[in-house]
Amino acid sequence: MALDLVPPEPTDVPFDSALSERYLVYALSTITARSLPDVRDGLKPVHRRLLWAMRLLRLDPASGYKKCARVVGDVIGKYHPHGDASVYDAMVRLAQTFALRYPLVDGQGNFGNIDGDNAAAYRYTEARLTQVAIDLMEGLDEDAADFRPTYNGEEQEPELFPGPFPNLLANGAQGIAVGMATSVPPHNAAELLSAAIALIDTPNADDGVVLEHVKGPDFPTGGIVADSPAAIAEAYASGRGSFRVRAKWHQEDLGRGTWVTVVTEIPYGVSKGKLIEAIAALINDKKLPILADVRDESAEDIRIVLEPRSRTVDPGTLMDGLFRLSELETRVPLNLNVLDKNHTPRVMGLREALAAWVEHQFVVLRRRSEHRLAKIGDRIELLDGYLIAFLNLDRVIEIIRTEDEPKPVMIAEFALTDRQAEAILNMRLRSLRRLEEMELRREREGLEKEKGELEQLLGSEARQRTRLKRDFGKMRERYGLETELGRRRTVVEEAAPARDIPLEAMIEREPITVILSQRGWIRAMKGHVELSAAETLKFKEGDGPLFAFHAQTTDKLLLAADNGRFYTLAADKLPGGRGFGEPVRLMIDLEGERNIVGLLPASAAERLLVAASDGRGFVVKTGDVLAETRKGKQVVTPRAGAALQVVRPLAPEDDAVAVIGDNRKLLVFPLSEVAELARGQGVQLQRYREGGLADVTAFRMEDGLRWRMGGEQGRIRTETDLTPWRAARGAAGRMPPQGFPRDNRF
Repeated sequence: MALDLVPPEPTDVPFDSALSERYLVYALSTITARSLPDVRDGLKPVHRRLLWAMRLLRLDPASGYKKCARVVGDVIGKYHPHGDASVYDAMVRLAQTFALRYPLVDGQGNFGNIDGDNAAAYRYTEARLTQVAIDLMEGLDEDAADFRPTYNGEEQEPELFPGPFPNLLANGAQGIAVGMATSVPPHNAAELLSAAIALIDTPNADDGVVLEHVKGPDFPTGGIVADSPAAIAEAYASGRGSFRVRAKWHQEDLGRGTWVTVVTEIPYGVSKGKLIEAIAALINDKKLPILADVRDESAEDIRIVLEPRSRTVDPGTLMDGLFRLSELETRVPLNLNVLDKNHTPRVMGLREALAAWVEHQFVVLRRRSEHRLAKIGDRIELLDGYLIAFLNLDRVIEIIRTEDEPKPVMIAEFALTDRQAEAILNMRLRSLRRLEEMELRREREGLEKEKGELEQLLGSEARQRTRLKRDFGKMRERYGLETELGRRRTVVEEAAPARDIPLEAMIEREPITVILSQRGWIRAMKGHVELSAAETLKFKEGDGPLFAFHAQTTDKLLLAADNGRFYTLAADKLPGGRGFGEPVRLMIDLEGERNIVGLLPASAAERLLVAASDGRGFVVKTGDVLAETRKGKQVVTPRAGAALQVVRPLAPEDDAVAVIGDNRKLLVFPLSEVAELARGQGVQLQRYREGGLADVTAFRMEDGLRWRMGGEQGRIRTETDLTPWRAARGAAGRMPPQGFPRDNRF
């Protein structure tokens, strides 16, 4: 007989409201049942179901391993109807010693490594529980946690784990839900348990009490937390922030002045393989020229060897460069967004999260005590029935032998309960010996004593606090700082942020001689050669030297054009001294018709004196003329018809200025009368009826004005009495002293 399937009547619902309602249901499901951990056991549902399935398979630390495929199959078949890959990935993470501070799964086989390699397929790997997982699940058989039906109603699963191990903060958690996320770094369990004991003694303690015990995160991969105590305290108080984590390294001496730095611990969550690839890329791209090579010599322990370009490189500078440019320093986020006891997501501070776990442990203690009391009551009831049977053994045997229905007769005659009568009828014959009666009495006395202690415990908060402190103390001994598993791995040590790498540190410092020809060809010869030899060098036909000076490869060179624009050249990027060099216009955007009027190292002076052909000029700081691009920087803005003509470095002791014009008039005035600007036309240094400025220089008035005499001997003349030429800035001046060069150049 065929069934007529009638589709449901369509409903007319606004699209936006239907979408929002359905999306809200999905979002709440993701937040409360998938992505956020519970503050009481620190687990997401998939982790809890994995451990529960392994417990039912009796995969305790003392038993053998079982295939991970068996565990994953049970989990997705009974508890967690998701993809096997996602469930297995979650199980793998629980077993990785570099991912979890206290692994909950003991894996056998390839479970991945810190290089970023994936685990083997689940048909090859095996696993069992660790002691940490057993401690986390302690009390499940004692009604310490509620159970709920599985998704198909065929089985039961725990809603949370009640054990006295602070898993949320000890192992941390990461998760992304809808509209919110969580990121909790791992901490040291012994420190957390000490802080929990302190909270039991002083429930209203502030954050400072917790931070006396919890120094900071404790990552499985070690490293150094470089933040200040104040920054750490601020992050823990709000539950939001981040921790600056850097690698641990040391310097190894190789003899004869050579050395390498060796990284032994890397930041948490960083793949070693990708880290080394990134450092190698820095070397290939020449982004860190002071680093020559990187080698991975790791075996079981991490050992990354970093070789400097030169023995003169400072190790601290090298590592600061790597901290800035690679993942040898990272930020680990803190977002303590978890589900509270009411399954409400919220961000907690460290103290609040730890206090919520301690509160949960009080609930667990009371539930376990009540469960044990009920078990003791049941057992005492049976023991009382057994003792009645022993005291009236002959009559009991007679009733059993003669009565068709002995149970109601025994209940009526000896005032037994139904459970007592049933237990007596099920008693074995070998239990009817006299010794058994003595053992029963001893057992009953022991149970009565335990019952009294439990009733006192449940009736006294002080006893509960004492008991919980004792339990935490035992757990702290198991994971103590002196044990291999419990020792602190991450050092909390404040360090300054990585420094900006100075140019001098990035380039090997070597002396050079810079030569610029009249046609604009530039080159750098190795070493400091005699500047007088520059004229004997080879130049193109019709070309000759324009500027020649000594510098270092670490210098920045300032080039000034007659339009008042300044350009910056890197001395280490100049072409070598062989050949004619290269046109400087290929390195900067200098217009073809513009002439070069100045070239000097930026380190030559802190201030420069600049002057245009119309006699206007000013003082400018060297730092203000440095340009970052090929286009340069406009510093001097000459008036129409004028051009930048002179760029002179100023010595710290200079206090006077001498100006001479094309009309051969000399003027001397104090340097203090010249304005200091960052950009502009400047002030009038000297006035001219005809012609313009020929040259300008700065000097120390006490030393007098010096100039080179003509002839082969190269004599220098000094004029100390400059009174005839001294006047206010902007005057016309007068004829120079006898013997002043005919070319009007100082």
